[in-house]
Amino acid sequence: MKPSVPVAAVQDRILSAIGLMCTYVGLIVFVNATGKVLAMAGYHPQQVVFFRHGVAFLLMLLLFAPRHGVRIVVAKRPGLQVVRGIFAIASSLFYFTGLASVSLPLAAAISFTSPLLVTALSGPLLGEQVGVRRWAAVAVGFVGAMIVIRPGGDTEWAGLLIVGSAACAALYQITTRRLAGQDHAETTNIWTGLVGAALMCVLVPFVWEMPESPQIWMLFISMGLIGGIAHYILTKAFERGPASLLSPFSYLQLIGATVAGYILYGDLPDGMTWVGAAVIVAAGLYIAHRESRRRKVPLTAR
Repeated sequence: MKPSVPVAAVQDRILSAIGLMCTYVGLIVFVNATGKVLAMAGYHPQQVVFFRHGVAFLLMLLLFAPRHGVRIVVAKRPGLQVVRGIFAIASSLFYFTGLASVSLPLAAAISFTSPLLVTALSGPLLGEQVGVRRWAAVAVGFVGAMIVIRPGGDTEWAGLLIVGSAACAALYQITTRRLAGQDHAETTNIWTGLVGAALMCVLVPFVWEMPESPQIWMLFISMGLIGGIAHYILTKAFERGPASLLSPFSYLQLIGATVAGYILYGDLPDGMTWVGAAVIVAAGLYIAHRESRRRKVPLTAR
């Protein structure tokens, strides 16, 4: 019989996980805001993504290579690792390209469609059974996305790029599920950075523009460092707490993006953006709730 874990220890672990998740959200808001500043300054999105993933890759090497050695790059399914890395890079490229033309809170609201897409794609790609209620939540969430994007408006194409980013992020998460239990998390993170760095090294010479000041260099490098730290913190958060508990805290990004957008550019979401964002968040929270219940009851009861 396994010894019981003290309630206080469980509570401390959960509070620690929530704290890590909130820290991750704050760091990602900084990364996205920095990327927008650099894009608005005229730097190509490919150069922004190059630093975002390249510097993070070097950080992962420093963190993991001394402990694991060359074994860190030995993957059981290298082909799937490459596909995962491509989805990660594609998501970033779509996001930072669209972010140059839309506000931070609007981009954050649209990106919340990613969990909806994970639910929609988990059936055909993972063979998971998706109940009628969760399908309805997915449909409602995309109605919210259309409210935010407002097809036919000035930012329609940029909003669709953010949707493309969310779709790639969903495929990235689904690929991560396929890799679960096959490769160590450290190996998967290294491969993601390796694939991203390799692809961007091919693309970025065609658009490279030398940063014009030490401050710009600092923004590029800090974006990559903080982005790498953020995803490492996210991994640690999910080690300490269940996804169904932690995922809703990701919606705090909307508040952080609104504050950052107002400080940097005086941007505030209009009423329709808030309405659409509320619909997307509500749908996402409902799916998280159903996912939590799904793991506690038979599939036929959904």
